[in-house]
Amino acid sequence: MSGENCELCASSGGTVLWAGSGCRVVRIADPYYPGFCRIVWNEHVREMTDLPANRRAMLMDVVFAVERAVRDLFFPDKVNLASFGNMTPHLHWHVIPRWRDDRHFPEPVWGSTRREGTVARPDVSDEALRLTLHQLLSAARQEG
Repeated sequence: MSGENCELCASSGGTVLWAGSGCRVVRIADPYYPGFCRIVWNEHVREMTDLPANRRAMLMDVVFAVERAVRDLFFPDKVNLASFGNMTPHLHWHVIPRWRDDRHFPEPVWGSTRREGTVARPDVSDEALRLTLHQLLSAARQEG
């Protein structure tokens, strides 16, 4: 798949919460997993090792900031971090809040559904998530 045929090159991939020079953070609309975010590298790159070390480090700083924001706002029992790219070979990371009573736990969210998953989850707006993320990334830049 080239960049010309790539869905993450052609679209944002979700609601954009933050955009930097190398990547963007988008929120995925999933009623069962509020706070599900994806960090998408802006250029069509397939693997982490295709990036120079400093860009890999920057990308992981963003992944970790998103994880912190999700933990602070959604209070999950666990956070899953995943970077597959099997279906869309464009470098991106998934940050997925998980609860012991969610639809798939302990399986991955792409696994078999184990229960209905009708438990109410924190209702956090895109703006609140965006603000928390901006604060965390600003603090990380000042520390680095």
